[in-house]
Amino acid sequence: MQTIGAAKFKEQCLALLDELDPEGLVVTKHGKPVARVVSYDREYAGLIGALKDEIKVCGDIFSTGVRWGADA
Repeated sequence: MQTIGAAKFKEQCLALLDELDPEGLVVTKHGKPVARVVSYDREYAGLIGALKDEIKVCGDIFSTGVRWGADA
């Protein structure tokens, strides 16, 4: 797996993304790994948004329905 310093990655980011191999790329800061960049698996890209207009949300999805009374 190829490694590159963060500063150099910042300079060459777009070119590096175009040439990214299947193993990916490890970005380092001061010689220590901080991130791993891997290519996006396009096999499942068609699934994004596949259920649009197929799921119906009923009720408040941001609440458990339980009142805590924390204001008292």
